[in-house]
Amino acid sequence: MPRDYYEILSVAKDASDADIKKAYRKLARQYHPDRNPGDKQAETHFKEVQEAYDVLSDKTKRTQYDRFGFAGPAGAGGGGQGPFRPGGGGGQGFEFQGMDPEDLASIFSAFGGGGGADLGSMFGQRGRGRGRAARPAQAAEAEVAIPFLRAALGGKVSLSVDGREIDLKVPAGVEEGKKLRLAGQGPGGGDLVVRIKIEAHPYFRREGNNIILETPVGVSEAILGAKVDVPTLDGTHLTVKVPPGTSSGARLRLRGKGIAGGDQFIEIKIVVPKPADERSRELIEEFTRLNPQNPREKLSWS
Repeated sequence: MPRDYYEILSVAKDASDADIKKAYRKLARQYHPDRNPGDKQAETHFKEVQEAYDVLSDKTKRTQYDRFGFAGPAGAGGGGQGPFRPGGGGGQGFEFQGMDPEDLASIFSAFGGGGGADLGSMFGQRGRGRGRAARPAQAAEAEVAIPFLRAALGGKVSLSVDGREIDLKVPAGVEEGKKLRLAGQGPGGGDLVVRIKIEAHPYFRREGNNIILETPVGVSEAILGAKVDVPTLDGTHLTVKVPPGTSSGARLRLRGKGIAGGDQFIEIKIVVPKPADERSRELIEEFTRLNPQNPREKLSWS
């Protein structure tokens, strides 16, 4: 007669589900074929542990087993077949049936596999879920730097994965750190998750969907007003009117010229020259007398 399932897992008959899982994980690590290569006794214990857990972790099977034992109408032992079946020996020689993916991940973490192990390769690509689905292949992640304008306007970026050239479609207005998923395009046929890094632009900068363009103007242009040509995202140039008396830091709006319906702002930066000679200084002093100003008078600390 087969050994009692509670005895195999070394737990009491009133053990909780958590206690059963804890005992199972400990014993599965201890007797796993990868830890005991060529040890037939360990292999037998490993299969007993799987079979016991398959029954005791299932409420229906456990109830039937507690009531009828091995001869019960549901065949609690399953004819000696646990969730793993021999398929050639060793860690590559088992098929898994109905195992919780969390339990698989826990077992294989003991052997350096971690939660992201390729379970298909560990089981010779013969894993067959029965009841519960097996853990899908973990997606690979990569970071891709894309040009500022490509992120703003959208387009395609070519990637090389396992010697294959694939196109990543970048939506207009994609933000820094955004993750884009390419189903089935990763190594080994898994998904590829691409995290976007946006390269800096020589003169545009981004604030949400708005574009900021710092635009230098001279003192006379700021005082008297001027017209300046500025670039936009799509490569065209527009003429912007700078009103008389414009201060440094002021922003002029170009509606709809930003990202995905946002605006472009012309941020004024006044470039002040040094007086070239004494006559220039006298003219500035005269202008100041005629146009008295205290730009700090409304500040709380003035």
